[in-house]
Amino acid sequence: MKILLIGAVALLLLFVTAMAVFVFVVQNVETPEYRVVEQDGPFEVRDYPPLVVAEVTTRGGRQKALSAGFSPLANYIFAKERAGDRVSMTAPVIQQRAEPIAMTVPVTQSQDADGVWTVRFIMPARYSLEDLPAPAGAEVRLRELPARRSAVVRFNGRTTDESIEVQEDALREWIDARGLCPAAPPVYAYYNDPFTPGFLRRNEVMIDDTDAVPEVIN
Repeated sequence: MKILLIGAVALLLLFVTAMAVFVFVVQNVETPEYRVVEQDGPFEVRDYPPLVVAEVTTRGGRQKALSAGFSPLANYIFAKERAGDRVSMTAPVIQQRAEPIAMTVPVTQSQDADGVWTVRFIMPARYSLEDLPAPAGAEVRLRELPARRSAVVRFNGRTTDESIEVQEDALREWIDARGLCPAAPPVYAYYNDPFTPGFLRRNEVMIDDTDAVPEVIN
């Protein structure tokens, strides 16, 4: 009985330590600034400033394309194949279908089996396009995304195709109820690494509003 109690206490301490490390890491990873225009439970309308990103284009299903895009982007920021200093990792990693789609049709995994995707790392806010080191080859591209207003739903858990589809459908219903006008394919945002427990993961589906003029973020 005493051994079992000691083991339970040790596991509890290990869990508390892991949680403390997780919170420290998450709180110290830079995320893009935005202004909340409207909030309704897990749904928000946000204004984002222009963002500088590194991006690659990949093909396949959502998860396969995300994995294929992550490696060259990680090589870029960690200076594996190029000259210059490392660039700090930020969150989230974002993913978007590269080709236009009919915005009245929900995107499902069956439609995405042979899709073309853009996977992006958001660069730290202190960098402009001119400040960033040039990629080693043509696979990684640097660009600035314009300021935008986005409708967003936030959720926790592992990002299966089914869970993303459920959240995207809910976001589209919320958008329709407010008369917003979707402007582009949805963006999937992943804030945590694959080793983070599912219940601690932060994920988002984002859809830009074509008719909105974002407020200036100072």
